[in-house]
Amino acid sequence: MSKRVGLVWDPKSLSYDFGPQHPLKPVRVELTVELSRSLGLLSHPGLERRSARDATREELRLVHSAVYIEAVERISQEAHDPFTSYGWGIGSGDNPAFRGMHEASAHIAGGSIVAAEMLRSGDVEHAFHPAGGLHHAMADSASGFCIYNDPAIAIQWLLDGGVERVAYVDVDVHHGDGVQAAFYNDPRVLTISLHESGAYLFPGTGFPNELGGGDAEGTSVNVALPPSTDHDSYRGAFDAVVPPLVEAFRPAVLVTQLGCDTHVTDPLAHLALETRTYRYLAESLHALAHSTTQGKWLATGGGGYQIFSVVPRAWTLYFAEMLGAAPDGKLPQEWIDLAKSRGAGTLPDRLIDPAIALPAEQGRRARAATQAACEETLRLIRPYYSR
Repeated sequence: MSKRVGLVWDPKSLSYDFGPQHPLKPVRVELTVELSRSLGLLSHPGLERRSARDATREELRLVHSAVYIEAVERISQEAHDPFTSYGWGIGSGDNPAFRGMHEASAHIAGGSIVAAEMLRSGDVEHAFHPAGGLHHAMADSASGFCIYNDPAIAIQWLLDGGVERVAYVDVDVHHGDGVQAAFYNDPRVLTISLHESGAYLFPGTGFPNELGGGDAEGTSVNVALPPSTDHDSYRGAFDAVVPPLVEAFRPAVLVTQLGCDTHVTDPLAHLALETRTYRYLAESLHALAHSTTQGKWLATGGGGYQIFSVVPRAWTLYFAEMLGAAPDGKLPQEWIDLAKSRGAGTLPDRLIDPAIALPAEQGRRARAATQAACEETLRLIRPYYSR
């Protein structure tokens, strides 16, 4: 379906590193790229590879305040203790300070801008930036492992470059609160987030009544899922909400955050998805990009804390779908050996998990609660799309 696909990646992206004690480990991005290489995806004839670059201060100011950027620059130079409270949300357990933090964070932001540049220039139809997806950062503060909000910066860069409308779809287990906040009053951006309900999980937001403000009312869409949401119920919620609303919005570009901390084994959350869910989402988002945006799809990574057994498989499934490739499903032994050399224990041997089944009563309750959550979102949002 796609003639050219971009991959934005270079080893400097691994410098976004909060330290060995932190769950957001950059090795997961390296292992994603190496799994793609082992499966032959980096030799695909339609692939265009680019390095990221540091976003400029002016580009960071598309979303972040000047005083916040200056604070990050100062802390980045002076940081002596990761857990000293420096203000601005930095120095907490979530966002430890580290030397070079500004440059590392600006490089992630610049990577998503490079992906946006590739789309706008027409060099590619789809662009994947696996190190991106830092969707919690706010205009004036770090939050949730995120210093600069690269998806929001890329979206604003596209708008400022003449793109009329952008649809943002976030499938991370945590609400995409920073991107929602950046565009809450902007009718040119539709934000859709499917996530574990804020009643159970950080950041405690993302409820269906968060609909957007002013002229943008109806452009903020949230599906707040219950714990134990499984493959079938998640798929039902996605199908009921995402394609119809994106198609009705008629965006020029689709931007996605592909967090895979929704997996049943993820240590930081409580959903029950499998890698087959990510293959389904990849297929659905790919088709949606071609049906609504003439293929213009910018995809970023995001959360995911099973750094060896889940993240590389999930993001490789998305990347393979972008390329129109169909790996045979087995994980190459050379990649398994590499992952073990980086610290992995027991690993699956295939891209797709064996199907799981929740205990009968737990599954029944979760499916009923997921359907109710989806219906509540649709009840509130449908009036804006039936006029």
